[in-house]
Amino acid sequence: MQADSEVFFPAVKRSIRKIVDIAPADAAARTWVARTPGFVRPYLRLMRLDRPIGIWLLFWPCIFGLLLSDLAEPQTRSWADDLKLAALFAIGATVMRGAGCTYNDIVDRDLDARVARTRNRPIPSGQVSLRNAWLFIALQGAAGLAVLLQLNRFSIVLSACSLALIAIYPFLKRVTWWPQAWLGLTFNWGALVGFAAKTGHLSPRAFLLYAACLFWTLGYDTIYAQQDKEDDALAGVKSTARLFGRHSKSWVTLFYLIALLLLIGAARGIAPKPAFAVFVFGVGGHFLWQISRFEIHSSSACLAVFRANRDAGAVIALGFLYAAWIQPLFQALRLS
Repeated sequence: MQADSEVFFPAVKRSIRKIVDIAPADAAARTWVARTPGFVRPYLRLMRLDRPIGIWLLFWPCIFGLLLSDLAEPQTRSWADDLKLAALFAIGATVMRGAGCTYNDIVDRDLDARVARTRNRPIPSGQVSLRNAWLFIALQGAAGLAVLLQLNRFSIVLSACSLALIAIYPFLKRVTWWPQAWLGLTFNWGALVGFAAKTGHLSPRAFLLYAACLFWTLGYDTIYAQQDKEDDALAGVKSTARLFGRHSKSWVTLFYLIALLLLIGAARGIAPKPAFAVFVFGVGGHFLWQISRFEIHSSSACLAVFRANRDAGAVIALGFLYAAWIQPLFQALRLS
């Protein structure tokens, strides 16, 4: 009996360790997540903390809305408030993106098991049970609620409205060719919340910004979806990448152009000319660079271009930051 246990238990431990160490094909290599304890690692991967690009893409629209409110309604302008809200948005973007990814993986667990890039994700590979995944969502949701309660009442109600968008999103790839459009509606809700967090209301400019972010997402997520076209076709999953096919580059160009025009429309009449230069030459130039590097048959190129949208968001934020804070500061210094 003792001899059997000496053989059996080490074998079980090795099997458990092997399961814990499984990394999805789309997991980022050599990150801090890979160096965390084995029992924690699957949950961090479930949150996609090894791939923070999604956090950036959720965070930037919040900052755009926040800075647009400073620009549109200068009486609300406050460095202290902006820094506090930016910190809250960073925490909220991290935990809510994690909760959204966890929920998406629960819904898509059977589809993910049939796609090479996703079959080793924590839920389809068995590293995280369905029960534990739901508990993990509850934990992240509680953290998100704690952040939400720091905002004004209008922003709390507005943020709660996004839950319906989040709940529906994972199912749309089964019924429509445009799940990327719904992702745009969902992922960029922070543009509205960021504006309302300072003003306590919404304006047409906030909705123009939201629309600009929607088309930005349509562009970058069409690029991202190119990686899974073949597997998606086998699994019956729809996407704009499959819908547009070889014309994807033309569609992405159109989406980015519309995004740029709407962005300029949101700031028109209240932003100085240098800010428009940042939007037109900085953002427009970055979008053109993305399109020039976008190769629909190269998964690695598509992933690199998609990730570059972290920098595109930073350029957009810089334009708003200049208009709302830097230019008025220069003006005040000249007058003093």
